[in-house]
Amino acid sequence: MSLRRPNGFISAGFNPLKTPNAPTIGTAVSASPTSVSVTFTAPSNVGGSAITGYVATAKKTSDGTTISGTGSSSPVAISGLTTNSAYTVTVAAVNSFGLGVSSAASNSVTPLEQQLWSWGRNGSGQLGLGDTGNLSSPVQVGSLTTWSQIAGGRNHTLVKTIAGALWAFGYNNLGQLGLDGGGNRSSPVQVGALTTWYQVAAGNQFTVATKTDGTMWSWGQNAYGKLGLGDGGAYTNRSSPVQIGALTAWYQVAAGNAFTIATKSDGTLWSWGYNGRGQLGLNDAANRSSPVQVGALTTWYQIAAGGQHCIAIKTDGTLWIWGRNNEGQLGLNDTASRSSPVQIGALTTWYQIAGGYHHTIATKTDGTLWSWGRNNSGELGLNNTANRSSPVQIGALTTWSQIAGGRYHSLSIKTDGALWSWGSNPYGQLGLGDGVYRSSPVQVGALTAWQGLPRMPVSYSSLAIKG
Repeated sequence: MSLRRPNGFISAGFNPLKTPNAPTIGTAVSASPTSVSVTFTAPSNVGGSAITGYVATAKKTSDGTTISGTGSSSPVAISGLTTNSAYTVTVAAVNSFGLGVSSAASNSVTPLEQQLWSWGRNGSGQLGLGDTGNLSSPVQVGSLTTWSQIAGGRNHTLVKTIAGALWAFGYNNLGQLGLDGGGNRSSPVQVGALTTWYQVAAGNQFTVATKTDGTMWSWGQNAYGKLGLGDGGAYTNRSSPVQIGALTAWYQVAAGNAFTIATKSDGTLWSWGYNGRGQLGLNDAANRSSPVQVGALTTWYQIAAGGQHCIAIKTDGTLWIWGRNNEGQLGLNDTASRSSPVQIGALTTWYQIAGGYHHTIATKTDGTLWSWGRNNSGELGLNNTANRSSPVQIGALTTWSQIAGGRYHSLSIKTDGALWSWGSNPYGQLGLGDGVYRSSPVQVGALTAWQGLPRMPVSYSSLAIKG
């Protein structure tokens, strides 16, 4: 007597009664020029026994070839991929009965080289090129291709790798490089050996950064309490990273000339340091040497600092601003400073923000670019040098993607990967091969592989990440 399998029973590949169900796919991201990392959630049904691991498989879009990686939990990394090729990723769980069914495919992800390029003022080695000569065109910093984030201070620079290591170069008279010793550095030097740095911000002679565990750290000059360590009145500088309090909930951080603002994972907003222009948003002009919460809201989404003013977007897409306003940088149609957050207009379509020293730039969800504030050097990109105290659109294009504001210049990357610059240019910080100021956006070279810009509101230099 023979037994028949029930209709619909699939015998090849996996046993749905014993192997795990499909995990739920999350996001695939580039982890290095030759690897990707994919997040996922465990399957709802583990099958006949506990899950022992996961297999992630990357499929090349161009020819369908695959390569896999394994791990015990999310995320799983897949190495050995081809740089500049697109992949989608699936994940399957494994138990003692074998490999389960695969998840749906992830988003398309392309492992890219992430080179660091710099140009502009370099008197303290802040371009990281091993010398102190200014440059008027972009030059690659070293040969590493795994840079992921940049912060430009007055004369020093911090750069983070994809792996989470932090590197510093430039002016170091007050310990702002975090290297536990004086002396400028004209080439990148690693700050300690940790690979758990998450976000970094650089101001005027100081640095603030968060780690992946949610802790906040600071170093450099401590005038006005801008390090947030509770002792700013004594001006006790630090030449190595020191933890700010014991909290593990810090999320974003931004640094201005002599102050810091930050958000926590709960959406609250905090500030400390110099407050003579109301830039801490605390409804007074008193300096703070420890973090103080700004209001009670939990809806702060994105933050940026200018020289002495702050910009923020809430979760509803509204734009808020406070601090110094002597040149209209708050965009409120006047020049009166504000010591508490004030909304600009009623729009809910603001997308990205950046602060220059006395100017502000922003994009909307439709890809348009806007600016306001000081314009003596053409840093607003409006083809003139007249200040603006309300947001004004730069041209009519809807393809602006990333933005950065320098001391008196601005940078932007378009959706096609082209880099554009405008404004002050005495040190070549526009990257256009000369020292001529520009009052309208001009493309930097012909390349379309630019990927990332720094936050550098007090910098006379420029840096960017390119593939």
